[in-house]
Amino acid sequence: MSTEHTYTSAILWTGNRGEGTRTYRGYDRTWEIRTPGKPVVSCSNDPLLGGDPALHNPEDLLLSALASCHMLWYLHLASSAGIAVLGYEDAPEAVGETERSGAGRFLRATLRPKITVPAGTDLTKADAIHHEIHKVCYIARSVNFPVSFEASYLEG
Repeated sequence: MSTEHTYTSAILWTGNRGEGTRTYRGYDRTWEIRTPGKPVVSCSNDPLLGGDPALHNPEDLLLSALASCHMLWYLHLASSAGIAVLGYEDAPEAVGETERSGAGRFLRATLRPKITVPAGTDLTKADAIHHEIHKVCYIARSVNFPVSFEASYLEG
């Protein structure tokens, strides 16, 4: 039996320079994510489309959500398997394409977690956990592009 969950968010467009969308170049593609009780996240569109490179864009957020979900499940499954994780960082990368029409999509993503474990940890067992995550990760199960991983381990 499954259980449904509801998630909410508030999106507020902040790019009106005074004339709204009267002209294509007359407005900014900026907004804020305002989830009740959480810090505001200022966003812009992809810098390839003239967005502010200092702000998060939807592509950044999707890739970050994917890598974060993978990390949280890894930590959970490692703990359940008796593997102590002392540190975890990731530098995920996604490849996208834009069609002539302007439509875009992700083609694939690669997660590159660097995981610190105690000396003597069974690294084969630690690495096998990654293969189980995409069976349970909320975000990975929701995307329609392939996600791979290239994990590395440090004994600390």
